Amino acid sequence: MKARGITSRLLAALGDTPVVFLNGPRQSGKTTLARSVADAGFGGSKDVSYVSFDMITTEAAARSDPEAFVSSFHGPVVLDEAQRVPDIFRAIKLRVDSNRRPGLFLLTGSANVLTVPGISESLAGRMEIITLHPFSQGEQRDRPEHFIDACFGDALPKVAGRDGVEDYRALVHTGGYPEVLERTSQVRRRAWFDAYVSTIVKRDIRDLARACSHYARTRCSSRKWRLSRREERSMAGSFE
Repeated sequence: MKARGITSRLLAALGDTPVVFLNGPRQSGKTTLARSVADAGFGGSKDVSYVSFDMITTEAAARSDPEAFVSSFHGPVVLDEAQRVPDIFRAIKLRVDSNRRPGLFLLTGSANVLTVPGISESLAGRMEIITLHPFSQGEQRDRPEHFIDACFGDALPKVAGRDGVEDYRALVHTGGYPEVLERTSQVRRRAWFDAYVSTIVKRDIRDLARACSHYARTRCSSRKWRLSRREERSMAGSFE
């Protein structure tokens, strides 16, 4: 596995924050990085559990009873694709409120879900959000990152010994997604991007719709409860 530039920041966050959310675009390497960190251990433990909500049975178990699901882990845990189970955020909040030990949860998922009201707010002050982007040029070459600084220097930096416009254009077109870097022709890379955009749009819309629907139902239930209580008080007052 290639070294990622944010690994040290991720480990530092897990060392002093109960919940860390590793977000970023799909296929950027979140799961690979999370599993690598879990294998090395964090939160004061070498025995870190890993759970993926891509597994249908696991997602169903978490949805049926989020609090029991979260309580079943007695040490640090990675919850991959956490946005698939919106109620898990509230269950994590309850767990953290009873035990604010650093490094309890490492969550991964889409950044979009954090824009849904009621999800990110539920862990405000308890969670640090770290964004993972696709591989940078420095990460691809296992070199320190000096490109941006060099761009503001006296001369435009060379890229891997080349400095032509076409060289830069090729690097920009290729990008840094791990799957794309393994393809050798622009035709195959373009095919990957076309499929990626189509899949992501459909999947993200579904996940966001699910999260928004969950939030709307929660708000609706809360409003009905308040109205019911108000009616009870009104009726009680009429008999006094």
